[in-house]
Amino acid sequence: MDRLKDKVAIITGGVAGIGLGIAECYIREGAKVVITANHNVEGGKKAVEKFGDDKALFVQQNVADEKSWQETTQKAIEKFGRVDIVVNNAGIGGVNGPLDDLSLEDWQNVIDVNLTGTFLGEKYGIKAMKQTTNGKGSIINISSVAGLVGLPLSPAYSASKGGSRLLTHATALSLAQQKLDIRVNNVHPGWIATDIVPKGYEEALTKTIPVGHMGEPVDIGEICVYLGSDESKFANGADFVIDGAQRA
Repeated sequence: MDRLKDKVAIITGGVAGIGLGIAECYIREGAKVVITANHNVEGGKKAVEKFGDDKALFVQQNVADEKSWQETTQKAIEKFGRVDIVVNNAGIGGVNGPLDDLSLEDWQNVIDVNLTGTFLGEKYGIKAMKQTTNGKGSIINISSVAGLVGLPLSPAYSASKGGSRLLTHATALSLAQQKLDIRVNNVHPGWIATDIVPKGYEEALTKTIPVGHMGEPVDIGEICVYLGSDESKFANGADFVIDGAQRA
């Protein structure tokens, strides 16, 4: 308990699925959370009711929009006084199918949310940490095993997650060279039991996982507790794969 005591975290896409699992773990460990979503406003309200408005704030946010990021970090600072952790979790799967059938619009939509959204989260997370914590903190980018190996029918998703992975590495190196104590790491979930799992494919997908079952949002939440805490002070620019040995 209290591994994140007095820390303030922004968790994008934090009102359902993996994001909510991360928020639940963070609240348990003493953090205050700013949870965001673009469309699931009702889920945000319910999460704040569950956690308490002294511990949680919901902000409706479009992660692909720069002004929205400026407003989100400002609201976090106004409510809680600081930003210690940013978890770039919001993402979309996009349209599945062969690349030559993918429209430019569908491609761009996935890149905007999954990759540009991560870039903006890093940018404004760094600015907020410089402003409120003397340049100390942790940025956690939720990528995917699709950022490590390609998914043949999800080219935009794979490209966005692979791009997020290398953006993480580049940012970690840049901040370290600037002597800023802001760490940046990737988490790569495998199949987690959330609404993003295609309906009707659960059994077939589970057979591809060596441990014999899908993960739970809390499995990602626990590694994010470690990465958000001072316990991980030497973990920087790294990839943490949580996939039930699927990529082993």
